[in-house]
Amino acid sequence: MFSFSRSLGRALALTAITSAGLVAQAPDLTGAGSSFAFPIYSKWASMYAAAGGSHVNYQSIGSSGGIRQLSEETVDFGATDGPMTDAQIAAAKGGLVLHFPTVLGAVAITYNVPDITTPLKLTGPVLADIYMGTITKWNDHAIASLNPGVRLPASDIIVVHRSEGSGTTYIFTDYLSAVSPAWASGPGKSQTIAWPVGLGGKGSDGVSGQVKQTPGSIGYVELSYARQNHLPSAVIRNAAGAWVAPSIEGVTAAAGAAVEHLPANTDYRVSIVNAPGSEAYPISSFTWILLYQNPPDSAKGAELVKFLKWAYANGADAATALDYAPLPVSMRTALTRRLDRLQTTAK
Repeated sequence: MFSFSRSLGRALALTAITSAGLVAQAPDLTGAGSSFAFPIYSKWASMYAAAGGSHVNYQSIGSSGGIRQLSEETVDFGATDGPMTDAQIAAAKGGLVLHFPTVLGAVAITYNVPDITTPLKLTGPVLADIYMGTITKWNDHAIASLNPGVRLPASDIIVVHRSEGSGTTYIFTDYLSAVSPAWASGPGKSQTIAWPVGLGGKGSDGVSGQVKQTPGSIGYVELSYARQNHLPSAVIRNAAGAWVAPSIEGVTAAAGAAVEHLPANTDYRVSIVNAPGSEAYPISSFTWILLYQNPPDSAKGAELVKFLKWAYANGADAATALDYAPLPVSMRTALTRRLDRLQTTAK
């Protein structure tokens, strides 16, 4: 009888331990948004799961979709390449939304101009005039004067842009607004633009596909996408007057001054386009993960904090390998501390 009771007690104890383990199991996380950030978030999710973390399911639906789904509380976190506006934050169902930069990236200008064998040189104002429809021919003096010795065709310029709400569009139009008063007072900066001219393509695949199959065309895609798909990229004149090709080093240089001058209590909704410095690539930006300061599900909020802390501590090498620029160490440290402001059970 005593033996039976002890055996039964052990069985009940094991059951309790197993049940406790099931209760304590980390919940899965769902996120959606930026297509620009999809490669790195997917990589981090895989690495985090391999390290014993929860499963993170991230859907690439564009920055506008990420903002919308977070605002409707249908995902645990959103992702965007263009920060939310004050009005969007006020409309979010879950209360105050915090922006957490994760990596740095850039927008490359790609083109299909037959017989050009050296990288095309362009300036911000010229790009704005092309996308406004003011410059319509490849041999226009404004382009030819930037590319002496290059035989430019007299053919039409076919403008290609994103057809859906896009953080890449936000970065590009943020830059155009910074360098062109006409653009700033006209189409402006947004994830969704009323384009004056051009053909639309969905996602970077759609834009690059249009450019590849259309001689005389020009478009914009993420740096990582341009490099991994071996697309030609224009060299852009930066704020210091230097010609700079899109690169991780150029993005890092653009971020340097911004990081040094960020106020202590910033919400990190900052632009680094057209940054000073001779090495800075001018069409650069942070990309952000969006989450609620008071997560509606505290257990998922706690796991999200753990995932982001893990990414800040362990994700830099993966970011570099995928052609993103990792955040400076000092910034990652500050963001890790900021995660403790979330109202969760995370420690």
